[in-house]
Amino acid sequence: MKRVFSVIAFRVTVAAILLCFWVSRGQAQNPATPPPAQKPATASPAQEPADEDEDVNPFLPEPAPKLPPGMTGSDASDPRAKLSPGLYDAGETSMGIKHLMLLKKPDAFQLGASDPDDPKVQKTIDQLGVPNISKIPKPMHLVIAQLAFANSDLAFHGNHLFQGNFYGVNIYDISHPANAALLTSLVCPGGQGDVSVYKNLLFMSVEMPNGRLDCGTEGFPPEPPPPAGEGKDKEKRKKRIPAAQKERFRGVRIFDISDIKNPKQVAAVQTCRGSHTHTLVTDPHDKDNVYIYVSGTSFVRQPEELAGCSGEKPDKDPNTALFRIEVIQVPVAAPQDAKVVSSPRLFIDARTGAMNGLSNGGTHGKKGAEKPEDTDQCHDITVYSAIGLAAGACSGNGIVLDIKDPVHPKRLDAVNDPNYSYWHSASFSNDGAKVVFTDEWGGGLGARCRPNDPSNWGADAIFRLKDNKLSFANYYKLPAAQGDTENCVAHNGSLIPVPGRDIEVQAWYQGGISVMDFTDAAHPFEIAYFDRGPVDPTTLVLGGEWSAYWYNGRIYASEIARGLDVFELTPTQFLTQNEIDAAKTVRVAELNVQNQQKIEWPAQLVVAQAYLDQLTRSLALPADRIADLQKAMRSAESSHMNKRKLAKLKGMADSLEQSAATAKNPGDSARLHALAEILKHPAA
Repeated sequence: MKRVFSVIAFRVTVAAILLCFWVSRGQAQNPATPPPAQKPATASPAQEPADEDEDVNPFLPEPAPKLPPGMTGSDASDPRAKLSPGLYDAGETSMGIKHLMLLKKPDAFQLGASDPDDPKVQKTIDQLGVPNISKIPKPMHLVIAQLAFANSDLAFHGNHLFQGNFYGVNIYDISHPANAALLTSLVCPGGQGDVSVYKNLLFMSVEMPNGRLDCGTEGFPPEPPPPAGEGKDKEKRKKRIPAAQKERFRGVRIFDISDIKNPKQVAAVQTCRGSHTHTLVTDPHDKDNVYIYVSGTSFVRQPEELAGCSGEKPDKDPNTALFRIEVIQVPVAAPQDAKVVSSPRLFIDARTGAMNGLSNGGTHGKKGAEKPEDTDQCHDITVYSAIGLAAGACSGNGIVLDIKDPVHPKRLDAVNDPNYSYWHSASFSNDGAKVVFTDEWGGGLGARCRPNDPSNWGADAIFRLKDNKLSFANYYKLPAAQGDTENCVAHNGSLIPVPGRDIEVQAWYQGGISVMDFTDAAHPFEIAYFDRGPVDPTTLVLGGEWSAYWYNGRIYASEIARGLDVFELTPTQFLTQNEIDAAKTVRVAELNVQNQQKIEWPAQLVVAQAYLDQLTRSLALPADRIADLQKAMRSAESSHMNKRKLAKLKGMADSLEQSAATAKNPGDSARLHALAEILKHPAA
């Protein structure tokens, strides 16, 4: 969010810690022919304050704007709209989701202060390097200091959950999800602590300038005051970066977690812009190495700190660190030898060779359309190695990459949306035929789900993907209105492996969790949710769910201010118990959501029953046939898969195949085929 960047200023340090939240830079690439549903809107001038003076309080709730003509907002009558506030005692409501537990952040990851005059607050602010703090209202000092201990993303391996944090990583034992327990805390500041795991290796993103090679908590000496006169020169302030420090680390850390309670750093790969996020990439043809795609979104450090770094525009320096990602190769048997092996120019114009080939056309902002900027970074990249593709959410664009050669990814397509502000993350459908992109409009520290916030701003955009080309289908946004003090915008989610459907659970910061069915890309809808009231009723405090992921039968959510949430799905009119149980049959050894895995279901009768429930819902079979199938499956299960009972199921498969050939839609046809295949050879 530009306003917050200029207010908290020191564009470098605090921008680094908050870039994920406050980045709304109005970057969007004009599509060749925008579909009617994507007609750009004009923001009300009253949407945000007109000036960007440093004395403005960035956390002061803003009045909701007037809806642009023809646009609809969120539902203020939804039960989520009026929940009582509180940190640990906020009102809660849910549909189709049961909250199993909240595990609070450990003491080491708490600021440990509730008074802005507490010395801990000033010490933390000093370590972050926030200048001109006296210009910010004193109560806000506490808010800023708390951001240094914010929870971030999640990764999973076996019975262990890894929760990133701007202060390090917490590792939990989730053998019993409803009684998850902390195993150990790894204190290692540097924000934002994006994590992934592969076998005995843990990877962690570091972007803030207070990150040290040794994981030290002391940061670096305060920056000297700006030269006389520079304080009033905005452009000079923007270009100012921290003095070079030989012990500074910005990049990707690698830890050996063979002893899960005692992680040991074995490598630290420096990059020019640090690592805001990273993506673990596996190559089916290379078992000796894994690869890390590094997305750096912050300032470029000076060459005195890391040789070869340049933040100049391409016309001034063709070797600029802008307009690229880094690819790190990690030898699995010798991770200490990890190194950057390529720096792909993903935004290049293939016709002219220009690096900034995805210049955007502007988008909604404070005063309507903002000045166009170039797409020179990716925020997040999701790879799907099984189909050889990746989807990149790259600030002003959504892109598709060919990753068959993971060291040299190549752009296949790029789209934009004039209603999008900042392309943040992406998810494929399991069959690879759809991509869900998120728009983090407001950067995560904006209240963007109010009744007068348009329903296609800060939302998901669902695209169909065919022949490596993206085509827009529709938007999805959290339907419930949220308050002025609740940061709310589309954020991280993952697929829920319900067979026969495309379902995603997704975090919306203080908007809570929403579960979306996007099987029909043109008509996505909500099937479950969980929400709390605002953390604070008067101040827009950063909080809520950063990410919400399904892992081996449960939903785990990283709550920024509170800790770790654990949930399970419950049946509703939109989702049956059979569908939930079928999803639970899918087990994976590890999960890094940005390294998407192909979901495969076992040939169990509960999976068949899930398909049958869906065929019942869509009226694809007569009621008497459905009843016969249900009876036959129950009989086979109760007989412990008696051969005679199994033979009857197999005999029913042929008629299902015939019905599939005449089904009214491709979805029901696929479900009938899948059901028939299970009945032919059901597993115990």
